[in-house]
Amino acid sequence: MNLNEWLNEEIPNVVLSLEQINKQNLFNDRTIGFAGKESIYKILHHFRSALFPGVHDKYPIEESKVNIYIGNNLCASALELRELIERVIVNNYESISEADTSNANYKDRADEIVKNLINSFPQIRKTIQTDIEAAYFGDPAAVTPEEILLSYPSIEAVSIYRIAHELYKTGLPIIPRIMSEYAHQLTGIDIHPGAKIGDNFFIDHGTGVVIGETCTIGSNVKIYQGVTLGAKSFTLDGIGNPVKGIKRHPDIEDNVVIYAGATVLGGNTVIGHNSIIGGNVWLTESVPPNSKVYNVQPSPIIKNSGT
Repeated sequence: MNLNEWLNEEIPNVVLSLEQINKQNLFNDRTIGFAGKESIYKILHHFRSALFPGVHDKYPIEESKVNIYIGNNLCASALELRELIERVIVNNYESISEADTSNANYKDRADEIVKNLINSFPQIRKTIQTDIEAAYFGDPAAVTPEEILLSYPSIEAVSIYRIAHELYKTGLPIIPRIMSEYAHQLTGIDIHPGAKIGDNFFIDHGTGVVIGETCTIGSNVKIYQGVTLGAKSFTLDGIGNPVKGIKRHPDIEDNVVIYAGATVLGGNTVIGHNSIIGGNVWLTESVPPNSKVYNVQPSPIIKNSGT
């Protein structure tokens, strides 16, 4: 039997087996749709285009048509997002705590979530502007704010985080998680949408940064590449699985600088305001305000090839 014959005979069996496995282990009637991720990427693209017209678009936008273009994209994306949110709510992707789930009006709830998100856009835009300014004033290599907006991975990741965080606050985890993981793919910066981050936030270089779900970061904080703000350990339940929904990640107060490769772990760890954490420091305990934390300088051995 040649390959063509084998494919015609066996592919239907393989497809059927995959369908059965997916029904048992993946979908279980809980899905945002086969094109869910791509839909969210498209929605996110239009939202970011509304915040920064022309920056995320393939073609220039005529100045006289900018508002119409933004309005049309926002309307279409809001309606598409509403449908995804409704599907998520109906299929219990979110935790509904107080609501009377037996009589919940899912359409109204999805409508309200989208309305609140769209209404938050002016404030999101203002906050991202402070992030751009933090990068401009915090990086001596930055020539113009436009350069930062167009080329800095920090702004790419943080702007997506700012949108995703607004959705995450509604108790709707899956869509903002897809948004933040998209930013992670694009930039190498991993910011959980549940983290709380103040204004004037700058990640210099960015690659390899990890900011955990329950982390809080104050205003005017600057961190460098390879920084991890993570969990020290996981509390386990009776069968050995990590307990969810508890504080696991550190708090970083205002005006803190954390240099490259530093690791700060633990839900009880607090980095006091106006502190500096040096490169490659490993911290699992709190430090008071105005601290400087650094490792002992290593003593490199330098050999001249002529001796």
